[in-house]
Amino acid sequence: VTMSVSFLSLLVVGLSVQMVIGDPAGSSQVDGAPPSKIAVVGAGIGGSATAHFLRQHFGPEVQVDVFEKGEVGGRLATVSVNHHDYESGGSIIHSLNLHMQEFVKQLGLKYRRSMAGKTAVFNGEELILEETDWYLLDLFKLWWRYGISFIRLQMWVEEIMEKFMRIYKYQAHGYAFSSVEELLESLGGSGFINMTRRSLSDSLLELGVSQRFIDEVIAPVMRVNYGQNVSIPAFVGAVSLAGAQNNLWAVEGGNKLVCSGLLKIANANLLQANVISISLVPSEAPQYQLSYTTATGTGSELYDIVVLATPLQESVGSGVLFQGFSPPFDQLPGNYHGTVATIVHGYLNTSFFGFPDPRLFPFTCILTTEEPNLFFNSVANVCPVNISASFRRKQPQEAGVYKVFSLRPLDKAQLKTLFRSYYSVQVTEWQAYPCYSSHQGLPPVELHPNLYYLNGIESVASAMEMSSVAAKNIALLAYHRWNRQTDMVDQRDLMHRIKTEL
Repeated sequence: VTMSVSFLSLLVVGLSVQMVIGDPAGSSQVDGAPPSKIAVVGAGIGGSATAHFLRQHFGPEVQVDVFEKGEVGGRLATVSVNHHDYESGGSIIHSLNLHMQEFVKQLGLKYRRSMAGKTAVFNGEELILEETDWYLLDLFKLWWRYGISFIRLQMWVEEIMEKFMRIYKYQAHGYAFSSVEELLESLGGSGFINMTRRSLSDSLLELGVSQRFIDEVIAPVMRVNYGQNVSIPAFVGAVSLAGAQNNLWAVEGGNKLVCSGLLKIANANLLQANVISISLVPSEAPQYQLSYTTATGTGSELYDIVVLATPLQESVGSGVLFQGFSPPFDQLPGNYHGTVATIVHGYLNTSFFGFPDPRLFPFTCILTTEEPNLFFNSVANVCPVNISASFRRKQPQEAGVYKVFSLRPLDKAQLKTLFRSYYSVQVTEWQAYPCYSSHQGLPPVELHPNLYYLNGIESVASAMEMSSVAAKNIALLAYHRWNRQTDMVDQRDLMHRIKTEL
């Protein structure tokens, strides 16, 4: 869940992008006939975008069934407080997220009006970094406290994102990748692959970024965005740091509207069902039997192509059994990281942050450093998903709606520490994103011929746009595998190829 909050005049939380992974499976149809039925398991942003892109590539005749056991939107979700809805899951989209932008345009959705607000960093005792109304003053304060660390950081992130943006050009020309490694290699060579194996803190120290800057600026951003520390891989960290404050947006009415909208324009058949097992039916072109349960009973269907757009790790509990595969594979290695989003309607205890008079408290978002005694990662005054022209953000002395991110659910004493009093508390516990480690491998994209796994991309970085890029990649990969177009998969030196094509 890219649960992000904008940060400082220079840094923010929450870009997104993508990649995909696998073994070099071959697949195919003998007579060149199109597939008759395709299944997508999961109707979050990854699954709904996959359905949309599959429809684009395979045409109107193919039946696309999407299975979802919970709500459409997955980790894009809202909760209702006092007759207004608020994002409880993925909340921020970056201006460089071209697939998400295109979805909004195609679906006729609107950009949510952004509400300005200032951020500060809290170390458990005092605010150590405070944003002001003056951009140049903020710049000066950063320079005075951290030297040129923030300039070095910005140049590093921009260089990475510039390379990453190549994915849109590759995909526009129809190129696909059979693994996350292949995709990363095509964008940034061995440098990008190494960034998934090296910690963010080591990479930044080597770059000449100071330890103080890492502790006081980078760590708070990682905590709010991924609930983890600066030992996460450098690539995840770069994605998390990408952008600048004014480049963030969200969808009017809620980001989950993108998912339901994509399923609609894909003309997908949505089944409110829990997939229990996927069985291999051996033949010249393998098929897959999906068994599932619904509110009224059980069922099973045969599919030519299956895309799994739900995490398979045991900690997430997709519960899908794979039958008849040799060698067998079950849950993939690695775990997902639990994050708790608590939406509180109440009065913030500004005294806790050193402001006894709430009228003098100028911040809408507090990030935190890595301190053992801090029980929360961030607290932010949030706006509803529908912002009218007359809407104004509540002042700290008024009852407002706040989103608190923490590792564990907050107890009464912790709520009393953060809030003077409150009317309501709503808790959403997410298996939000992978537990990032620089020692983990990247899961495959191709589990078996015509059986694809989308969420492996999250091992590189977890964000709405990452899932969307993975969705486009899998739709292209499935199409090229089906039609045996090997020249469109895992091609090297694509920038040169594309130039010569033009």
